[in-house]
Amino acid sequence: MGTWGTWGKWLGTCIAAAPLAALAQVDLAALGRDMVGPRAQVLVLGSMHLSGRPPGFNPASLDHVLDRLAAFQPDIVTIEMESSEECDLAASHPAKYGSDYCPPTVAAAAATGLDGPAAAAAVNQTLKARPAQPAPSQRRHLAALFMAANDVASADVQWLQLPAAERHAGDSLDAPLVQMLEQLQQRNNERYQLGARLAARLGLPRVYGVDNHTGDHIDVPDSKALVRSLEAAWAAGGAALKQRQQREQALDQDADLLPLYRFLNQPESLRIYADANVSPAMRAKSAEGYPQIWVAGWEIRNLRIAANIRETFRERPGARVVSIIGASHKPWLDTWLGQLQGVTIVDAEAVLK
Repeated sequence: MGTWGTWGKWLGTCIAAAPLAALAQVDLAALGRDMVGPRAQVLVLGSMHLSGRPPGFNPASLDHVLDRLAAFQPDIVTIEMESSEECDLAASHPAKYGSDYCPPTVAAAAATGLDGPAAAAAVNQTLKARPAQPAPSQRRHLAALFMAANDVASADVQWLQLPAAERHAGDSLDAPLVQMLEQLQQRNNERYQLGARLAARLGLPRVYGVDNHTGDHIDVPDSKALVRSLEAAWAAGGAALKQRQQREQALDQDADLLPLYRFLNQPESLRIYADANVSPAMRAKSAEGYPQIWVAGWEIRNLRIAANIRETFRERPGARVVSIIGASHKPWLDTWLGQLQGVTIVDAEAVLK
């Protein structure tokens, strides 16, 4: 026993002292090299947040971006929006997540007679029985179900595929819901102006919300102090970041935003933005460790987004996926999704040429 105890202690010391590179690691990416059938093709599009655009924004400025994405012919489109299930989870735990985690669905619930979970179940059942060419009444009803399930972007996909003369109330889609859908057409948000428009153009039934804030819902004694320490860290951003931001602002003035999207998805732009987002926070001194706590939440959020994207094509090996997300998320999603079995990351910059 004494000999074994001495040897075990020595072994433990060696393992603790060994550098990470010297430890045996499994190359997970190599496990799928003999995969049968086509690999999934995932294009993560780094986007600006259109909510920052001034009033009078012309959605036609995105037409050439949509042309390039449509040419990729995706089977699935995902957007930076919480899913119905996440909204239901947050609603079940208001003490933790608050009462306004997701928008209310009171109007849609009244029109359909369904709460969120029941509406989401009805959506899934309807999609499974969906004909190749749904009738206008079926599209209106499905749009109402999506809205009751807190998936307004997918309701917009159905609305956009209706002929103009069929965009009216009926089939559970009452006047207040119609008004909400009409207002979406002028709303500055990439969920609708890129995601929903792309899915509708391709004849897809929906978009998928893949965002997640359960992991970055940070619980600290002083949230204002956290924000102050994080902003102080970010203020130390270097000249390279400022130059990129100036170039982005210049391209943002163009009537055609395709050059801006090419710029946002350049590897060098992504590297600079990723570094500015995290590196200063990791270097920042804070007695509470607030900047580092924020980074942990940022990583959890991106891990859960990556898992949500993966789930959209879990039953569809070889699917072609476009994931529209804020550009700051793209480096994490490209890296983590690219490590999954049967997944190939598509060069967004090449698609946008």
